[in-house]
Amino acid sequence: MKYWIMKSEPSAYAFDDLVRDGRSLWTGVRNYQARNLMDEMKVGDLVLFYHSSCDPPGIAGLAKVSATAVADPTQFDPKSDYFEKRATKDVPVWRCVEVVPMKKAATLLPLETLRAEPALADMVLLQRGSRLSVQPVDKPAFDRIAKLATLK
Repeated sequence: MKYWIMKSEPSAYAFDDLVRDGRSLWTGVRNYQARNLMDEMKVGDLVLFYHSSCDPPGIAGLAKVSATAVADPTQFDPKSDYFEKRATKDVPVWRCVEVVPMKKAATLLPLETLRAEPALADMVLLQRGSRLSVQPVDKPAFDRIAKLATLK
């Protein structure tokens, strides 16, 4: 099993939206590194759902990968903000995984709290300039965050 952080702006898609929907394709990722990381995801991998570009940003809940990467359907829709003119059904450019909610954080675990944890100092999320919307997390960091956010 692997562990991940996936970022979403709560104004676009919040953890509560995932709870309401019961499952969702993680569409709209337009970064090759993040796309490639989603290709590595397996069913059952755990995901820390991170609210970004809000005040305060932080961990909102725990999700699980419920289906491996498939073609992101938004790339084929000319009306979508995520339309990709190079993409075809035979040769898609972008992929996405499906996730399901597991548990909402008791309260949002703010980025500031994560930064204050010495055990988390090496996380990609906490590195300057880290804007990647999908990031790997090692098990010790995942376990610490899950404990802080009362996700276990």
